[in-house]
Amino acid sequence: MLILKNFTIERNGRVLLSNLNLSVKEGEKVLIIGPNGIGKTTLADAIMGFHPFKGSLYLFNKKIEKPKDFKFLRRKIGYVFQNPDDQLFMPTVLEELTFGPKNLGMDEEEISKRVKEVTEKLQIKKLLNKSILALSYGEKRLVSIACVLTMNPSYLILDEPTNGLDERSWLKIKDFLITSEKGLLVITHDKELIEILRKAHWKIVELTQFSYQ
Repeated sequence: MLILKNFTIERNGRVLLSNLNLSVKEGEKVLIIGPNGIGKTTLADAIMGFHPFKGSLYLFNKKIEKPKDFKFLRRKIGYVFQNPDDQLFMPTVLEELTFGPKNLGMDEEEISKRVKEVTEKLQIKKLLNKSILALSYGEKRLVSIACVLTMNPSYLILDEPTNGLDERSWLKIKDFLITSEKGLLVITHDKELIEILRKAHWKIVELTQFSYQ
């Protein structure tokens, strides 16, 4: 589904990743690990077209290189940012969840169906009429994931999904990752989560082996 060939990323004149080759199958669960500052988030940003890179990127055998190609990619791959405050901007949770599907041209019946399914899956139905500003950090994280899911992408990239969460929110995110039927690429340094996903037989990619010291 997703192929990176000789993928090289620089930041502030420093090479973070050099000639990374990675292939992700449709529906595959992939865990990206490595120390802070190694380039995990920058890798995700580059895949989504938010950071320049050298090398080649393919999605469903289509080379992604022009702005219109990245528009196509973003309809297929949902990206959950590391900080939910960078992603949430509507006044209420319900408006946040319906914003993306409306922009994709979905009808009201389909949007309502998706909102119902997603809020039940993530156990956030009670938050629908709440102001975004009134949410806890953990609730914002769950809502940011829900926003992406309502657009029904083929694949999800989640950057540090458990970072800074209370135990209840952490468990909800963990359960979502374990039970999700969608393909997932998760970036994390959460040692407990890494061990759980390792035991669940996720594909693990250690970025340190691709970076210059």
